[in-house]
Amino acid sequence: MIMNTGVHSTNDPVAADRTPRADDPANTAGAYSMNGSQSLPSSDSVTRDTTASASSSLIDQQHPVETSPNKSLFQQRRYLFPAGGVLLVLALLGGFVPRLSKSKVAAADTQQLAVPTVSIVSPTVASPPAGLMLPAEVRPWQEASIFSRVNGYLKDWYVDIGAFVKQGNLLAEIDTPDLDHQMEQASNQAVQAKASAEIAKITNVKWQKLWKEGVVSELDADNTQANQNTTAANQHAFEENLRVLEQEVAFKRITAPFPGVITNRRTNVGDLIVANNVSNEIFHIQQIDPLRIYFWLPQGNSADVKVGQSIDVVFPAPVNKTMRAKVATTSNSIAPNSRTLLVELHMANPNNEIQAGSYAEVRLPPSILGTILTIPDTALLFRAQGLQVGILKPDNTVELRDIKVGRDFGTSIEVTSGVSPSDKMVNNPPDSLASGIFVRVTSLGSQTAANVQPGPKR
Repeated sequence: MIMNTGVHSTNDPVAADRTPRADDPANTAGAYSMNGSQSLPSSDSVTRDTTASASSSLIDQQHPVETSPNKSLFQQRRYLFPAGGVLLVLALLGGFVPRLSKSKVAAADTQQLAVPTVSIVSPTVASPPAGLMLPAEVRPWQEASIFSRVNGYLKDWYVDIGAFVKQGNLLAEIDTPDLDHQMEQASNQAVQAKASAEIAKITNVKWQKLWKEGVVSELDADNTQANQNTTAANQHAFEENLRVLEQEVAFKRITAPFPGVITNRRTNVGDLIVANNVSNEIFHIQQIDPLRIYFWLPQGNSADVKVGQSIDVVFPAPVNKTMRAKVATTSNSIAPNSRTLLVELHMANPNNEIQAGSYAEVRLPPSILGTILTIPDTALLFRAQGLQVGILKPDNTVELRDIKVGRDFGTSIEVTSGVSPSDKMVNNPPDSLASGIFVRVTSLGSQTAANVQPGPKR
């Protein structure tokens, strides 16, 4: 008997789900017999199964199966998590990449700023600007301190400071009572010695005559001769002593040794005067026409000044004059401590308008000067070991070099050693500049000492 497998209504989806499928093993295995053996399917059964499968396929195509709400939410969440992770990664990259770029830029800027940027300047070889001005010392032609050669008291003085005197003018007188007594005694002794010498001479003449006549012995004649010689020597000694005292008496009158001006008077009437006391100056006198002018010439210019050359001497206020002087002589020796040559000038001063001891400057024109090496004062480094400059080497590293300087011309200074004309120096060097440091040179750095403007002092 064939089982009823009627076709379900196509409007019932549950029934469609319960429709046996052709590929179901339970439906393809065939019917079992009552005794447990499997029986072959019949042709009606195969036809019926085929029809059911076709109907089920048609129902699936016409009415697709609806997905449950839980299953749809799970699928949405499954796709949401990867999208969120991508967005998070993009957000992290969006914040990290700019920060990393800025960090690299900052590191590059820091490294760039770590290298100092400097400008360079070159030394200048030229004649000194406006010639060479050197300080000079004005001295009198001759001067003297006047002391006393005799002991006594100041009797009177006749000239005071500022007085112009001529040679031999009486300046003061000294009262010397002791010397006057010595003079009187020496004079009497000289007279007595002269008389004794005359008597000895007369006696000797007579005894020599008697000896020749044989009246007296030869010994007596010799004694009278010796006595004459002795008294003559005594006479000469007393006369010389008298002349010495006469010379000392002459020193009672103090006179001017040469024409000049009295610049100092240190005694008054009644003061005790001690002979040959160098701490008790009575007068000081100077001859100021002509004048001697001395200045020290640097060794580098020592060959530029010759004897007989005329040189301008500038006198500041209150004179405010420029006068000509001639080179009289030089010391012909370089001073080892200053490396300079002493030069002496002679200058006429007929009106006595230039005072000895005044400050003056000697102006040497550029025509008679050689060249000097100058650098701007903005290139100087003031260190504990002395003045230094930063020399730029070919590999753009700096070498600190000690220098010796000469004259200061305001915005530039003369360098006597330590720098050559081909050197390149760091202008306005920072205090942190050290030997071996690498620097960057600006394009505006090449200049010379002649066109360097004065920079800030450090």
